[in-house]
Amino acid sequence: MIEDKNQQRTQLGDLGEFGLIDHLTKNFKIKQKSTVKGIGDDSAVLNFENNKVVVTTDLLVEGVHFDLSYMPLKHLGYKAIMVNLSDVYAMNAKATQVTVSIAVSNRFPLEALEDLYAGIETAANIYKVDLVGGDTTSSNTGLLISVTAIGAINANNEVYRNGARPNDLLVVSGDLGAAYMGLQVLEREKEVYKVNPNSQPDLEGYSYIIERQLKPEARQDIVELLSDLNVKPTAMIDISDGLSSEIIHICKQSKVGCDLYENKIPLDPQVISTCEEFNIDSTMVALNGGEDYELLFTISQDDFPKIKANPNLTIIGHIKEESEGLHLVTRADTRIPLKAQGWKNFND
Repeated sequence: MIEDKNQQRTQLGDLGEFGLIDHLTKNFKIKQKSTVKGIGDDSAVLNFENNKVVVTTDLLVEGVHFDLSYMPLKHLGYKAIMVNLSDVYAMNAKATQVTVSIAVSNRFPLEALEDLYAGIETAANIYKVDLVGGDTTSSNTGLLISVTAIGAINANNEVYRNGARPNDLLVVSGDLGAAYMGLQVLEREKEVYKVNPNSQPDLEGYSYIIERQLKPEARQDIVELLSDLNVKPTAMIDISDGLSSEIIHICKQSKVGCDLYENKIPLDPQVISTCEEFNIDSTMVALNGGEDYELLFTISQDDFPKIKANPNLTIIGHIKEESEGLHLVTRADTRIPLKAQGWKNFND
């Protein structure tokens, strides 16, 4: 749950808004040359010189995007940053700064927010981004977190969703479906806990998929890898809503069709075994599960030799003419129209 009842509880009102911000952000250090002025003034001042700037924002709402019965606050702070950095990397950009705003109810003591910001600080340190602003306010319900991420990119290096061309290869980083299956395990253990609060969660054998749900990593390394390989994607997007939705976004924006091959979709063995346990089709999980935060992109066939042996990347299909439509090619070699269901519609 949110806290141990034996822990110290400091009421947020004891600090006041400015005292709270000062307290929560006191350990954050400036790392980016582009940060001229960070926290402590009316606005941050940034200088990107000749680079283009990318900006993205996400809002996370308790009870909608996260459940504090199994999401530790430190993990939540970390994940809130990852969700936004992933969007920056999907533009082929380098993440440089973030702002974090929270609305919080009086059921949260100061110590809970310290845990939240410890996760934010860990993410900022690992990914070398500066926290340069934000706000705190009260909430009548639960916890809301709004993060804005800022990034920089050299002119002409940015990658949009609309650049895919017929005959391009469809490529994905990492593996898919783990975050959704981690969520299924956590939800199951939550129901067991409701029936018997003395029971201990049985998470043995699920470590990878639970980590993918509670502590995802944004794929900064893939952007760096592509740069090192001298590969510029023709289109790119991050996988937050499931593989099928993201492929459809790229194809609609680019006015192209595609073939996605079921037998090429990368799945971790723990995902496959957990899908069997829950009697869920692993392909459906990969297509519609979401929250993988991997990068999906298209490349010219000329770049195939540069990536073909890389264990971080999997070619899962190819781009076709718009008139040929969007299809999943099954293991049985049947072509099925690709649809964006989203995880909420699994049982519809």
